[in-house]
Amino acid sequence: MSPPVNRVHSDEALPAAADVVVIGGGIAGVTAAYHLAKKGHSVALVEKGYLAGEQSSRNWGWCRQQNRDLRELPLAMRAVEMWNGLSEEVGADVGFRRTGLIYLTTNRSDMDLWERWGDDARQYQMQTRMLSAEEARALAPHAKGAWIGGVHSPTDGRAEPAMAVPAIAEAARRLGVTIHQDCAARGLETAAGRVSGVVTEKGTIRTSAVLLSGGVWTAMFARHHGIRMPLAGIKSTSFFTGPAPEITAGGISTPDLTIRRRVDGGFTVGISGRGLLELSPHGMLNARPFWRTFKKRHKLLTIRAGKSFFYGPEALMRWSNDSISPFERMRTYDPPAQEELITFAKKRLAEIFPQLANVEIKHKYGGLIDFTPDWVPVISAIEALPGLHVSAGFSGHGFGIGPAAGRLAADIVAGDSPIVDPHPYRYSRLVDGTDLGEPGLM
Repeated sequence: MSPPVNRVHSDEALPAAADVVVIGGGIAGVTAAYHLAKKGHSVALVEKGYLAGEQSSRNWGWCRQQNRDLRELPLAMRAVEMWNGLSEEVGADVGFRRTGLIYLTTNRSDMDLWERWGDDARQYQMQTRMLSAEEARALAPHAKGAWIGGVHSPTDGRAEPAMAVPAIAEAARRLGVTIHQDCAARGLETAAGRVSGVVTEKGTIRTSAVLLSGGVWTAMFARHHGIRMPLAGIKSTSFFTGPAPEITAGGISTPDLTIRRRVDGGFTVGISGRGLLELSPHGMLNARPFWRTFKKRHKLLTIRAGKSFFYGPEALMRWSNDSISPFERMRTYDPPAQEELITFAKKRLAEIFPQLANVEIKHKYGGLIDFTPDWVPVISAIEALPGLHVSAGFSGHGFGIGPAAGRLAADIVAGDSPIVDPHPYRYSRLVDGTDLGEPGLM
């Protein structure tokens, strides 16, 4: 069942024209719309369901720099700085608390990996500290386990997914962005080989610039226009608890699960590395570039056939711009939690954090994460169709880097100097294989 989200009202009238149309009301689209409006552009944001209805409200709420892929680290560092002042900037609490994040492990390979990462990250002036076994136990005294050590990032933090996107959206509206929920984009219109409009179920908006930030639906929309978007969907399971003892003010990651303190006094619990891979036509078409990732992760995945073969964002569907689209048939993709993972997580939660053994599970839910082959997002213009831009494939990192990712997308769409080097996020690497490095750290 969908986790609760602070709801935002929709604007009644669809504009006839806008400088930019943003497709998708998750954190990537909403933050981009906000930054485009700050630059003085007129923006219409269209969302098939409701804002933050899918992965932007189902993530763990970690806002971290630690253990990011080095290609993503500059964006992550800018994002945390933006998070730090975001509540004041938008005039509403986004739940950000800079309380630090801790990683614990029983595996020597993790320690070696984190130490190498720390050495490489020094060039970015990243603050991180390796922990001995004694230091790990002192910093996380309530976490029971044979920890051989860990790593601590004191400048990282956490925010509230249910609060953040709606707060940013309302700030964007005050800057002139119009927000249209239950308004699916069916497709694009073109003239002279470039984007000239967005066809929605409620009418057409004339525009010369579109940002496609549709999360797991991005590949389906792109394929409608002959554009290949190699993304893979992995179903995740999480839950949050009722009020619980404050065994940490921030977040703790272990090899099996993560916990993150919530502003309501509970914890969000995530299940590390485990999930469900459903066979689908889209997945089969894009299997080759994901083979390295699959070899690394398949032991922790459940793999099976399911409804994804016929329904949802990874099915192969055709429609015309003047007919009902798949986005109208499934307003919110709301996969159920995997009960076997809930059982596993409850058991491990009680073993690692005995004080949480009897805490109430208040809400459990599933999600679908859009991965790229190298786990680095696409934030890029699409050269094959001038005027189209994409911000997607965040590989489970989208919420934490969301503020800076939105700013980068806005810079690219507006043709302004980018907040960070956009080269690692270019679309072309996914289709021509150039510099498509190994998947980095999660």
